[in-house]
Amino acid sequence: MSTQPSKSLDTFDNPKPERSYEIVFECPEFTCVCPKTGQPDFASIRISYVPNKTCVELKSLKLYLWSFRDEGHFHEAVTNMILDDLVAATQPRSMTVTGDFYVRGGIRTIVTAKHEA
Repeated sequence: MSTQPSKSLDTFDNPKPERSYEIVFECPEFTCVCPKTGQPDFASIRISYVPNKTCVELKSLKLYLWSFRDEGHFHEAVTNMILDDLVAATQPRSMTVTGDFYVRGGIRTIVTAKHEA
């Protein structure tokens, strides 16, 4: 597998598809840039989901999140984009993505996007 940023999300078979259980990822080193100013935005991305048939593979998730580093995105847009891409890749029973964007200009932004199957 490549060690370059990638928009590809790999999955693997859920080892216990008959059971509802929650998987939570904390990604405290997320970065993108402000589409207006080009200044860096730093965030902690929290992903929690109840898998259905597949789970997301962690290295591909890391490379996927890394792919946003030099891209311009509003907080609301990038949080929803991450949710949409993960839902498309895994078709979970439910998923929540929270982007906790660190203070810039005196404002901290927290965006929560949810998917229910």
